[in-house]
Amino acid sequence: MNTPKISTKPPSGMRDFLPADLARRQHVIDVVRRVYGRYGFVPLETPAIENLSTLLGKYGEEGDQLLYRILHRRDGFGRALEAVRGESPDNPLALQSFFADEGLRYDLTVPLARVTAQYELPKFFKRYQIQPVWRADRPGKGRFREFYQCDVDITGTTSLVAEAEVCGAVAEVLHELGFNDFKIRINHRQLLRAMMSHAGIDPAHEAAALVAVDKLDKIGHGGVKEELAARGIASEAADSLMLLILSGEAEALFGIGGGLAATGPKAGISRLRKQLKDPRGLQALDDLDQIVDLIAATPAAPHLTLSLDLARGLGYYTGAIFEIAVHDLAGSLGGGGRYDNLVGMFGKKQVPAVGFSLGLERILVVMEERGMFPNLSVGPDVLLCWMEGLARADVLRVAHALRRQGLKVEVFPEEAKLGKQLQYADAPGVRAPVAAILGVEELAAGQVTLKHLASGEQERVAQDGAGEAVRALLRR
Repeated sequence: MNTPKISTKPPSGMRDFLPADLARRQHVIDVVRRVYGRYGFVPLETPAIENLSTLLGKYGEEGDQLLYRILHRRDGFGRALEAVRGESPDNPLALQSFFADEGLRYDLTVPLARVTAQYELPKFFKRYQIQPVWRADRPGKGRFREFYQCDVDITGTTSLVAEAEVCGAVAEVLHELGFNDFKIRINHRQLLRAMMSHAGIDPAHEAAALVAVDKLDKIGHGGVKEELAARGIASEAADSLMLLILSGEAEALFGIGGGLAATGPKAGISRLRKQLKDPRGLQALDDLDQIVDLIAATPAAPHLTLSLDLARGLGYYTGAIFEIAVHDLAGSLGGGGRYDNLVGMFGKKQVPAVGFSLGLERILVVMEERGMFPNLSVGPDVLLCWMEGLARADVLRVAHALRRQGLKVEVFPEEAKLGKQLQYADAPGVRAPVAAILGVEELAAGQVTLKHLASGEQERVAQDGAGEAVRALLRR
């Protein structure tokens, strides 16, 4: 009987992370934590599994379709089987009975809203959260079904200082990682709605139009007009909306010195103010005007650009919205915005909030392609090689003594010739820069011989001074 071959590849859209991958990921996460902590944000973690009542209806129709739902387990699955016995397998109600009322979290914002409604938190709760999320999406470059988000949010205030703070924190993270060519695209959901009203688009079609406009950078003006038509929006209204977007667009950035460029975001806001009469739109323009002024005092200032095609597909945004763009990545490095009504869906009171989310995977893809990572240590500092005739317990005692001095030490586990042990030290996945050689003489004298493998430099030192000696070798 032939045993079928089992694929060793992970499922599509999922990945294994080998030591070098994890070193790069940890480097980025360490920068994120350090910067967000400087801004006064505190860490939070929430469960991977949420109730479907928490998740459904928060992300829009397309988002709901990408949720991973969980099947009943054990007795619950058996009861579901019994309940549908004799039913047609094509009956959607029969299929639905197999699903529990739970799903994998789709993002970190909705869980934060649930937590805010559940607990007594500070009035101005500033939290960051770095955890994986899951979406049944089509995998692509920088797009996975399981991926990490690095979120930063402020709840409890309608002050536009909050928008400036989250944008400043995100910009500072990207600066410390080595990015300098990114844009922070900014728009306002109420401004988009006012523009649609001005163009003559029926309010019933607003949500569909938002989804189409958000694809402008991917499918172009012609593609957006075709999608708007497919969603039942008249060509005259679509043309009018596209003209508004183009007339108000302001791609120029802030001047590096902090002053506003003549054609920067302020110019686009000014042009739109002359065209729109809708009170919602005028208030949104006032908000954007203030946000631009506040961001001028933050590290985000040189990167800000007004992008009137930016819609952000998630249904919970109510005010200013943001997105990070770089020229060599289709899609964004992250995004966010104000969501003042989301927390109220879980409790009796409304709690205003604003946040920004960075996509860890996309940052890693761009940094890897650009060669932006520093030389990151993955393996041990020292491989402890030992000679024939030594008791293995003595070898382990020496290894522990070296570890107490702050060294990462791997012990060669088998009795072998010294040459074979040194060859292993340079093997892929090990790459120990220093070998500590322990023989009968060294053990008796309380010493160890250190060999710098790249240069061949070698010296015998006292075991209790080996830590500093290794660090000196590495510095040289």
